Amino acid sequence: MKTKFLFFLLFLSSVSSAQSWFETAEKNEQARSGGMLLKRAEVQIEATEAINAMYNYNFTEAIREFGYLRAKYPEHPLPYFLFGLAEWWKIVPNTDNDMYDAKCELFMDQAIEKAEKLYDQGGNQEIEASFFLAASYAFKSRMYAERKKWLKASNAGKNALKYFDKCKGHEDLSPEMAFGDGLYNYYRQWVPENYSALKPIFWFFHEGNKSKGIGQLEWVSRNAFYTRTEAQYFLLQIYASENQHEKGYQLARYLHVTYPWNPYFHRMYARECFVTGRMQEADAAAKLILERLDNRQFGYEAASGRYASYILAYYNQFFYHNPAAAKEYYHRTINYAQANGATESGYNTSALLNLGKIADSEGNLPEAKQYYEKVIQYADKKTSQREEAKKLLANNLKRQKEQRRKK
Repeated sequence: MKTKFLFFLLFLSSVSSAQSWFETAEKNEQARSGGMLLKRAEVQIEATEAINAMYNYNFTEAIREFGYLRAKYPEHPLPYFLFGLAEWWKIVPNTDNDMYDAKCELFMDQAIEKAEKLYDQGGNQEIEASFFLAASYAFKSRMYAERKKWLKASNAGKNALKYFDKCKGHEDLSPEMAFGDGLYNYYRQWVPENYSALKPIFWFFHEGNKSKGIGQLEWVSRNAFYTRTEAQYFLLQIYASENQHEKGYQLARYLHVTYPWNPYFHRMYARECFVTGRMQEADAAAKLILERLDNRQFGYEAASGRYASYILAYYNQFFYHNPAAAKEYYHRTINYAQANGATESGYNTSALLNLGKIADSEGNLPEAKQYYEKVIQYADKKTSQREEAKKLLANNLKRQKEQRRKK
């Protein structure tokens, strides 16, 4: 009996110690995270598998895990934002596809609703809520812009900027807060430089700094948790725009290796391999894209097919010296361009131009003429393809005239 009583006392002592340890650990975590769910280690651990599944296009697994987060934190904006982000990534490979718009908008609206209530609590909760408000409005603005709903895009964008401003200077609380600032700094300078008609819109916004923005996004891509891959997604586009293709290749390769089933990262990896002259890697990546597209793998669509087909056509024309294969792949490039309304894209006009050159070399002048005329029809007036097509067409017509005269 004494032994049982002693065991009971030891049991109570161990329970009390465990409770005391848990309470101490919880207090320490509250102090470390500043009361912000974004920074809580156990939440990040719970979310890691789901977020990785989402970026790797395993949406079934991701959504199931996000559901667990919603059940555990039903009044926090985080799970609703992640649900919306998953819908957005279904749109990314082909932004013309609007079948996921309604669910994406719904989840972002729910995240905004929860974040507004969190915002009213003040303190660090206000800062955390500002992040979710800024991000949710920003994604809505991006989606509206893709649909050319300019008024809605503008209103959502203004709200996003308002809350991004409230996130500034709080990187010590969470590196997620620097994400919006980095995007603003880069695109505030980039947009007026590339779209002069939009310059007046930016008169009322403070100046940006592209190099600073790139630095901030690179910092976020190394230190953030929830926005790390989003920062890397933007950096892929920025490196391409700034002709920093070696950086683009390194990042695209990392993302493709990390998320091998993500069609957008796969496409960008193939492109950067091609641009940087890594022929063996580009060839393998392009063939795998077409294989997955032919197998109707989710997310692989015409834009990816256009990139991959052009890469393989170019190699077959200029390196493998296989004009038959080159023509086949160039025709696939054109078909994919037509399928997603990208007839004015550089890959399409280059494919037409090179088909014209092949037809010329084979002595099929009438066919070459048709290709050159299509290049002139589709290519922008300032492009080198259009100028080259005009010269080749003039020479082609001259040769046809000479042939007719000889007959």
